[in-house]
Amino acid sequence: MQPSSVRKIIPIVPVGGDDTAESLYESQKKIYPRSVSGLFSRWRWGFVFLTQLVFYGLPWLEWGQRQAVLFDLGARRFYIFGLVLYPQDFIYLTGLLVVSALSLFLFTAVAGRLWCGFACPQTVYTEIFLWIERKVEGDRTARMRLDGAPMSAQKLAKKWLKHLLWISLAMWTGFTFVGFFSPIRELGMDFLQMDIGPWEAFWVFFYGFATYGNAGFMREQVCKYMCPYARFQSAMFDHDTLIVSYDTARGEPRGARSRKADAATLSLGACVDCTLCVQVCPTGIDIREGLQYECIGCAACVDVCDTVMDKMNYPRGLIRFSTQAAMANKWSGSQIVRRVLRPRVLVYGAVLLALCVGLLWSLVARTPLKVDVVRDRAALSRIVAGGKLENVYRLQIMNATEQPQRYRIAAAGIEGLVLASDAEVDVGPAESRWVAVRLQIPYGSTTPGSHPIEFSIGDAAGQSHLTEKSVFLVPR
Repeated sequence: MQPSSVRKIIPIVPVGGDDTAESLYESQKKIYPRSVSGLFSRWRWGFVFLTQLVFYGLPWLEWGQRQAVLFDLGARRFYIFGLVLYPQDFIYLTGLLVVSALSLFLFTAVAGRLWCGFACPQTVYTEIFLWIERKVEGDRTARMRLDGAPMSAQKLAKKWLKHLLWISLAMWTGFTFVGFFSPIRELGMDFLQMDIGPWEAFWVFFYGFATYGNAGFMREQVCKYMCPYARFQSAMFDHDTLIVSYDTARGEPRGARSRKADAATLSLGACVDCTLCVQVCPTGIDIREGLQYECIGCAACVDVCDTVMDKMNYPRGLIRFSTQAAMANKWSGSQIVRRVLRPRVLVYGAVLLALCVGLLWSLVARTPLKVDVVRDRAALSRIVAGGKLENVYRLQIMNATEQPQRYRIAAAGIEGLVLASDAEVDVGPAESRWVAVRLQIPYGSTTPGSHPIEFSIGDAAGQSHLTEKSVFLVPR
């Protein structure tokens, strides 16, 4: 008996007595996407430039005397232009994640995998890496010929140059990513002086390695097998979702012909069976076989098919964005739009709009002051000089502005309650400070037990004011 940890590859033998056996596992064939130009290609590259301009450029922007966008985990402060957020503002991150999820649901219900095809980091970096590959090794045919050729000095030089450019871009991407969490100018100086911290170095190389591996080698494998979105997208699709569709009624039967040939005389459809739609597909599928989970909705096949239709003097749109219901019922564009704006989409849109408005209003009306009240457990209640009963508290006052502030502390809730410590405290810009606060009442002035009180903290200008509840303990 073999150990349970050993697994064999069992050959599959076809029924019928054929001695040929196929392995249970098939090696993945490399996909060589062909370059394409057209409307959707320009849109895709527009999103590439927009997303990378934001990603690579944002850490270098300054706001006052600091980095405009910085998530300083060590100091537990998050700077987003004029906003200074603390861990207590985690609700805003939650709101942003909910808005992002609902946006994904909305866009998917309307037009399928738009995020995957145009703005997903995997798609964006794969597009950039493919552009580098084309510049170094040539277009599809040249790359296939180079990979199939024996090793030579020219092949080795091209491969080394390509990977050098890939690694350089990947490392710059990892450096930029870490620059959102550590001041990027200081990080750059540390790199130049070889004095970078261990965690910064780890994440630069880890993120760079992930970019290099995913965009340079795994590419469509990430979209097809690793990304969960490809698996649960069918739950958000219906017959009125706009997807990249092949017009079977118009295209079939497919077949090659000359430009001057009459398709009707040959009893052929509009599809000339050039397979260019397969050659340009980044996941290597044939859209003519219908809706497939591997399709990321990039519309490269739409661009290349329209080019072929132009050359053949046929109407465009053999492959186009349409719905399954529209294809079956021959609907016009206006009918498709009316069906796209169905109750499901309107509900998603209304909820998303309400959440966005609520989140923005919360940010605008946000008080730039945070206070945490903690009882001093070392001295819950004690009798001090003058016959006073005293409770000690620790207040963490967080100044969420970028100017120094002076805050006034007051307390109320029990008759005779007085503040025995300093009533004013200075807190620097975007800083937090722990303050010991002593509250006293005349001994015997109230019954034993726990009595609710309320701290009131506000700035001198009266622009920020908060109240926090606590209790005053009177021993028996």
